[in-house]
Amino acid sequence: MRVLLVGGGGREHTLAWKLAQSPQLEKLYCAPGNAGIASVAECVDIADDNIEELKDWALEQKIDLTVVGPEVPLVLGIADIFRQAGLKVFGPDSNGAQLEGSKVWSKRKMKEWGIPTAGFTIFDDFEDARNHLSRFYGGQVVIKADGLAAGKGVTVASGPEEAEQALYDIMIERAFGEAGNRVVIENCLNGEEVSVLAVTDGSNLVILPSSQDHKAIGEGDKGPNTGGMGAYSPAPVYTPELARKTEKVVFKPLLKGFKDMGIDFRGVIYAGLMVSKDEFNVLEFNVRFGDPETQAIIPRLDSDLLPLLLAAAEGDLTDVEPRWKDDHAVCVVMASGGYPGKYEKGKFIEGLDALEKTVDKQVAVFHAGTALRDGHLVTAGGRVLGVTAWDSDLRKAVDRAYRACEQIKFDGCYYRKDIAHRAL
Repeated sequence: MRVLLVGGGGREHTLAWKLAQSPQLEKLYCAPGNAGIASVAECVDIADDNIEELKDWALEQKIDLTVVGPEVPLVLGIADIFRQAGLKVFGPDSNGAQLEGSKVWSKRKMKEWGIPTAGFTIFDDFEDARNHLSRFYGGQVVIKADGLAAGKGVTVASGPEEAEQALYDIMIERAFGEAGNRVVIENCLNGEEVSVLAVTDGSNLVILPSSQDHKAIGEGDKGPNTGGMGAYSPAPVYTPELARKTEKVVFKPLLKGFKDMGIDFRGVIYAGLMVSKDEFNVLEFNVRFGDPETQAIIPRLDSDLLPLLLAAAEGDLTDVEPRWKDDHAVCVVMASGGYPGKYEKGKFIEGLDALEKTVDKQVAVFHAGTALRDGHLVTAGGRVLGVTAWDSDLRKAVDRAYRACEQIKFDGCYYRKDIAHRAL
């Protein structure tokens, strides 16, 4: 099969790494890709949001399956346009992508379909939203920008000043552009966050192993949110009983709601849950593989990834049963100094060649923000690398990941030292 992977981050490198192992694969392309992806796929210089050019290229190259990594092209309608052109694509149509593309749409549908979530109020006026905050009397409250914000449009405010500042940044300063036209203010939930991903053909589900992301920049989950500073899988807090309940009260009502609306959802449903004892609420939905959760989940897949994605794209998952390793997997994100604020690019990355020569078959380094400059690997983003290790013992997986991190150097490099601390 000839496969096109759309995107160029750590998630896409992980998917490319696994797809490249498929005996069914004839040729793998990635647009636009990155320096790491280039080692397992042919990179194509087309931006992931240039949908018309991607479609024309895919038709010309007779691509058998397109796998869409990021949320932006999905929200822009890449699946609709590709399917109209007769191309098979793994990813929901633009209507289904609203589940991630609009927090307002998502929260309203959760309420309509009876999916457990925090109480919320929607505002399109800054003064109205600020007046509403006075009701919280200094307690914690969550402020969410309505649209896409690269995983950074959510603030858990511990008091009125922080909440008002978040509102100001979103609605007045337009820190996230058009995503700040509306905000969702919701009650703050306590517990442990768990990410649960399911591949669906629109009717059937293949639920993947659980994972837990570390969004905050600082150790102990302190500081501003990022796109994710690391992840591990599985998450012990996600028990078999919670798994059964999640399928019953989250995924199945969601699929029924899509069907009732005529939404063609063939791709990934990502449910971010807040778990407290035996209860949970949905914090948010995404419509693609998580990043860095994918880097912790996919290395645990013992079977071929390609048939799973193809079956979902073709609308029939009934005969697909992926096999999973019992291993624990841990991903540590190595970031540029200053991230998630301002940071410099173009820093030389050293140590990867030596790390590869150690031939540790239970470590993989996934490139997120890298580029080649005059033959040298340099940083090209906030999150630069995701170092993943796996082992039958969680502590050994953690230690293996951090030993690998210690061998990689670049100016200003920062990574958290406590990934998987809750499980440990």
